[in-house]
Amino acid sequence: MERNELYPVFLKVSQLNILIVGGGNVGLEKLTFMLKSSPNAKVEMVAPEFLEATLGLAKKHQVKITRDVYKKNYLEGRHMVIATTDKVPVNEQVYHDCRERNILVNVADNPPFCDFYMGGIVTKGNVKVAISTNGKSPTTAKRLRQFFEDVIPENIDDLVKNLNEFRKTIKGDFEEKVETLNEFTKGLVNKKKD
Repeated sequence: MERNELYPVFLKVSQLNILIVGGGNVGLEKLTFMLKSSPNAKVEMVAPEFLEATLGLAKKHQVKITRDVYKKNYLEGRHMVIATTDKVPVNEQVYHDCRERNILVNVADNPPFCDFYMGGIVTKGNVKVAISTNGKSPTTAKRLRQFFEDVIPENIDDLVKNLNEFRKTIKGDFEEKVETLNEFTKGLVNKKKD
C-alpha cells in the first residue's frame, strides 16, 4: 500500500505574504477556501482579468487585486504562491521562479509542480482537521471533510477550552502534564466506544 508522506502544518497565513496568480474559477476557489479557514489571510491576486465574485470576496477581506500579467517581480517578499491560470506555461514558469527563490508553491491541478497541497479542512471553533489524499483525489478529501463536519460535534470547542483551563492547573514538568492529560482524555475515547 502507498503511504502519504506529506507533513501536515497549520500556517498563520495572516502573518505570511501570499500571492495567487490567476483570476478565474480556480483562483476564486483557492481564495474562497483560504479565506473560509483564515479570514484575515494576507493575499494579493494578480491576473489580467477577475471574476466579479472574486472582486467582491477580495473587497470584503482586504485582498489586494492587481490587474496585470504574471511577472517575476510579483514574487518579491512572498512566502507562498498559488498558480491557478488556465495557461500551463505560465503556471510552470511561476513554479520554476518560486523554486529558484525558495518560495513554497502550489500549481493547481498539477501535483508534480506543488510543494504543498490544499486539502479538505473542517473547523469547529479551535479544532481544525485537515485532510489530504496526497494530491490523488480532491473529491475523496471533500467527502471526508463533509463526513467530519457531520461527526465532530459543534460543542467540541467547549471541551477544548475546558481542557485548556484544566491544563493550567496541572503541576509538574512537561512529561507529567502530558501524562495527566492523556489519562484524562483517554476516558473520552473509551466512553465513545461504549
